[in-house]
Amino acid sequence: MNENLRIAWLIPSVELGAYWQPVLAEFTKVFPQTKFYTGLVWPGFDPSVPGSQAIELVGEMKSVEITKTEGYTRRLMVVSPGIVGKLLQFKPQVVLAQAFSLWTLLAVLLKPILGWRLIIIYDGSSPNSDFRDSIVRSLFRRFMAAFAETFIPNSYGAKDYLIDGLGAKPERVFTKMYLVPDAETLQQTLDKDQPINLSLPRPIFLYVGRISPRKGIKSLLEACHILQTKGYQDYSLLVIGTGEQRPELESYIAEKGLEKQVYWQGWVDYGQLGAYFKQADVFVFPTLEDIWGMVPLEAMVFDKPVLCSKWAGAAEVVVEGENGYIFDPYQPAELALAMQRFLDQPNLASFMGAKSGQLIAQHTPQAAAQSFVEVIEKTWNRQF
Repeated sequence: MNENLRIAWLIPSVELGAYWQPVLAEFTKVFPQTKFYTGLVWPGFDPSVPGSQAIELVGEMKSVEITKTEGYTRRLMVVSPGIVGKLLQFKPQVVLAQAFSLWTLLAVLLKPILGWRLIIIYDGSSPNSDFRDSIVRSLFRRFMAAFAETFIPNSYGAKDYLIDGLGAKPERVFTKMYLVPDAETLQQTLDKDQPINLSLPRPIFLYVGRISPRKGIKSLLEACHILQTKGYQDYSLLVIGTGEQRPELESYIAEKGLEKQVYWQGWVDYGQLGAYFKQADVFVFPTLEDIWGMVPLEAMVFDKPVLCSKWAGAAEVVVEGENGYIFDPYQPAELALAMQRFLDQPNLASFMGAKSGQLIAQHTPQAAAQSFVEVIEKTWNRQF
């Protein structure tokens, strides 16, 4: 392995990507000449934390709405052309470009001139992120994919899209789970002198994420109402996050008389989320569409069972009946039944949570970094 290789990452946005920092901390031990270019970093970004020194802001990423849907709003990502100057100055030998943004297109166009090896990474697959129904987008993506030496999808759904949707050769696609949580990062800003203590009725079902229609929280509340009609009231639903849908959901809670079950925590810094995961009993992810979804994995790091929407890429890490259950958020009765199991069997959360910890133990920042190193080595030596 040539540790002197210059590696450039082209990641238009890491707005919610604090989990990249521990991966980069490990990756840069192998490839110290690494630049991680992005147009947007997460709140509380600290450039002094190990791994963050490789991150460099280039211009400003903006997202322009094209079409609203029930899932992801279809958008056009506007990124800075200033990346060209950065690349000309740095002269990387290997470029890892995320998905199919303008930066990936520029990496393709500059490749014949600067001679780098191109790896395309793809976080996950979903209807509104794949754009299979758009002939124009699909053609552009196929064009870009044709110039990549190798691909690293984060999920098997992403792998299928790259091969079946874009014509990537199977032997050049290396599926690696690289979007992984880190317990230390989730607790790095905790105040050790003022520990968080949730005095809530148990079991505590936890939701963490944006308060928006795509996240399916309305379905979660409908499931709570179904439980209420069955006489189940001795539990809590803790909701962490902010977003435009909160007033609508508060009205629904009042209408259905769920005020004693639902607790709003609001925004919590990423480095403090670990305390809430620790004290919860079951994590719920009712999203209508997510290419991946880090929060279920973050809950698993803290030995929590997961109730996961079938429309989340992260459903791949949930083993039905062992560390949680997979449900259709468009069918709230399915979610209510899954929640009921934990209400009827008090020991189930502990049993399934232990299984979550076992399943996620192999997916660490160290393992993710090593996965990138292995594929870069194959790509550099053309071992495919």
